[in-house]
Amino acid sequence: QVQLVESGGGLVQAGGSLRLSCVASGSISRFNAMGWYRQAPGKQRELVAAFTGGTTNYADSVKGRFTISRDNAKRTVYLQMNSLKPENTAVYYCNVWTFGSYYWGQGTQVTVSS
Repeated sequence: QVQLVESGGGLVQAGGSLRLSCVASGSISRFNAMGWYRQAPGKQRELVAAFTGGTTNYADSVKGRFTISRDNAKRTVYLQMNSLKPENTAVYYCNVWTFGSYYWGQGTQVTVSS
């Protein structure tokens, strides 16, 4: 069982920045994949950015603005979000895939005002 706790969401004006954090209950170096998804009202949950094996993947809409990073010692994955846009408003979820199971955090709300 993996527990994930997100933080760092909030209200920001368009063009601003936020950094999300996700702390895992165990060592993150052993996870097959770890990253961030988001779900906007009325829309499906979608990948934002993730470490998968030895690669890093980003949604096309966030490339060049968002950066995912990790600190294995702190068991934490970060999502630095710059140049935020109103369409980035969503609940952001931390996700882990390990030993054939997916785990989700409780989500953190990001609201970008125009």
